[in-house]
Amino acid sequence: MKKPLIQWLGLLGVISLISYTSAVVFSPLAYPGYNWMKQAVSDLSATNAPSKMLWSQLASLYHVCGMISIMMVCVFIENKLTKTLRVGCYLFAAMNWVSCVGYNMFPLSDSGYAGAFQDVIHVFVVTPLVVLLSIVSLVVMMIGGYRKKQYKSLAIWATMALVLMFIGAIGVGVVPKEYFGIPERFSVFAATGFNAVLGVYLWRGFPEK
Repeated sequence: MKKPLIQWLGLLGVISLISYTSAVVFSPLAYPGYNWMKQAVSDLSATNAPSKMLWSQLASLYHVCGMISIMMVCVFIENKLTKTLRVGCYLFAAMNWVSCVGYNMFPLSDSGYAGAFQDVIHVFVVTPLVVLLSIVSLVVMMIGGYRKKQYKSLAIWATMALVLMFIGAIGVGVVPKEYFGIPERFSVFAATGFNAVLGVYLWRGFPEK
């Protein structure tokens, strides 16, 4: 059966993940002395980071493709799935909007935390909102998915993403500062990866089994 364009647009979620991964992996090549085990991913895109230009080039498809994919998911699932699952997807879309707009408007002024106004908004406003919306949206999808067995696989993916986020959130507060970057990557890839999962579900038409 021929797939409509809206379903093919779900694959942009996968392209978004690939773009983000390439930026995370290759941007350090333009940042002398960058230690991925110690430093956060956001250091690579800081305003004065030497890797800023390379990051922008490699991650150029990250936000745009991710946003198109998740918005097409929201359009496609109208009057489909269950109300709980739809609400979860809408909340996850809201998280993507906060992440896309917030981090672009308020990038770190310097690697780490320099204390500038944009750093305060980045760290204490945007990031908590992104984390809160991510957790709530995934929990809501888990509830909706496990309640209806035909959507159990989506609930399992949401559970995996949530576990990775908690590993990252707990890890950054537990591990020594020298290894801060390792658990932090669990959190950032959990959200981007789940966005790709939803894109694949859209491409498949959100099958009930």
